[in-house]
Amino acid sequence: MTHSQTNDSARATDTYLLFAHEAYYPDSGTQEINTTVVAAASLLHPQVRQPDGARMHDRLTRGRQPGEIIPLSTLTHELDGGASWPSVGDWETVTTDLVQLVRTGECDALSLGLLEIGRALVCVGPNSHVRAFDAPAGQVISYGPQERAAVLAEVDRFLTNLVAERPFWPGDGLLPPLFRTA
Repeated sequence: MTHSQTNDSARATDTYLLFAHEAYYPDSGTQEINTTVVAAASLLHPQVRQPDGARMHDRLTRGRQPGEIIPLSTLTHELDGGASWPSVGDWETVTTDLVQLVRTGECDALSLGLLEIGRALVCVGPNSHVRAFDAPAGQVISYGPQERAAVLAEVDRFLTNLVAERPFWPGDGLLPPLFRTA
């Protein structure tokens, strides 16, 4: 097995990107959508800013477990708390492009309306805490990695049920993924 084959085998192709975004309402009277899960391969869609999407795809799929849901905040954590994002790409434009793909039906997605604490937990790093003031009790409640894991497990249950019916369609005309040899 060559060195590049070893690296390619470390790529999990069925991973998912979870990201929060500005809320929207798909139809009148429907729940707010503020968080979305897409197949990592959707980052290779030609309507997503490139090569930024391909670089994010590379980061998202390398060394992951099959079926893993990776929050954008986890990538930020892995990229030195965001300091290394410039070498990868413009995540804000990429996620805006992804929301547009989802809204126009150009790829499959799990669109969620997470509650404030759950949304906050997926927006912070894996070891971070979110504190909220409980006015009736007059105390601050801290939510951390365990609660974040519970939110991700709930998202995973929804996703697992969807994917059991049919695989997520990442879109048509996808660009080839990046293959690093080092």
